[in-house]
Amino acid sequence: MAAPLARMSVWPVTGRTISTAAALCRRVAPLGPLPNEQFRDKDLDSLKTYRSFTKYYRQADKESKKSNWWRSYRQFLYPKKDEDSQKVDIGFPYISSSAKERLKAQKEVVKANHKNLELEKASRHRTLLIPLDEVRAEWERTCGPSHIQRVAEHYGVYKDLFGEATFVPRVSLRVQYNSGEDTVMPVYYGNVVTPTEAAAAPGVSFEAEEGSLWTLLLTNPDGHLRETDSEYVHWLIGNIPGNQVFSGDEVCHYLPAFPAKGTGYHRYIFILFKQEERIDFKEELRPNPCHSLKLRTFKTLDFYRKYEDKITPAGLAFFQCAWDDSVTNVFHNILNMKEPIFEHQFPPVYHPPQVKFPHLQPLRYLDRYRDSDEPTYGIY
Repeated sequence: MAAPLARMSVWPVTGRTISTAAALCRRVAPLGPLPNEQFRDKDLDSLKTYRSFTKYYRQADKESKKSNWWRSYRQFLYPKKDEDSQKVDIGFPYISSSAKERLKAQKEVVKANHKNLELEKASRHRTLLIPLDEVRAEWERTCGPSHIQRVAEHYGVYKDLFGEATFVPRVSLRVQYNSGEDTVMPVYYGNVVTPTEAAAAPGVSFEAEEGSLWTLLLTNPDGHLRETDSEYVHWLIGNIPGNQVFSGDEVCHYLPAFPAKGTGYHRYIFILFKQEERIDFKEELRPNPCHSLKLRTFKTLDFYRKYEDKITPAGLAFFQCAWDDSVTNVFHNILNMKEPIFEHQFPPVYHPPQVKFPHLQPLRYLDRYRDSDEPTYGIY
């Protein structure tokens, strides 16, 4: 049995054989330039070389910052403003210390903390208490004003009140509403305060030199019922001696917040102006009490332009407020008017044409096509 097998292995294989061949396809021109196309047919030794990665990274960063015909996602969200549309600073000037001086002071503080044995012991035993009041005072004195300015720009405070002008709030303005016997509701920079909590005039305090005069304004740029570009003045006190707010001339008495139902959150903005001299506010004086919304129509930009030679914005605080049950009482009993309610008018529900033999539809398919007078059990 072994011989036939050996004979078959020696004889050549005849018949049809299977062969593979590469299929040739026509090459298509690339959609764009090939990578490193600019180096084609060039001597690579003659090209510019970099001895360190620093120069290479610097050149790569410079090339990446060149403008392209498209806009990136960040450029689309945060478009650069033109030079002509730069905002005018109408606040007090501020001369900040150099970065070298700030770093030197920081190193001195760190060195003093390392030498403090009690501080090191409390930190090691996890009993160290951080004085939050001192931290807040330090923040208000150093980088706090610029942070407040950025938050106010984010909420559109300067744009809606002063147009193309802005200012850095150099004076720290503290506003608190007494919401109970032992509780207070502070106003920061965009926190939510309910109309019930803002029903009465708040307590306002700030640091002021003896003999200085100030003006305090509370306005709502989102609540005007007839004019989109106008505001409602809720509180205006002028010629405030020092920081004694209630000793000033009350030009317009306090009106509680009344954001209309269905209009969302409103911004209520406190602005503190420093006066150069005593001002006669007879033209701005409202009757007391003033329950007319027409008389309370106000524009902060017009007010500032009128007295810009005598007042300078120095402090800022604002909160957000939405409708609650106390707003109805303000409209009915204080403003003596019917409460407006804003609702969205939804379009009618679309139903496709009725099918005689619906396939894979709910069991109560015909409820969609009932007459309006007949009772329905929901839309399925």
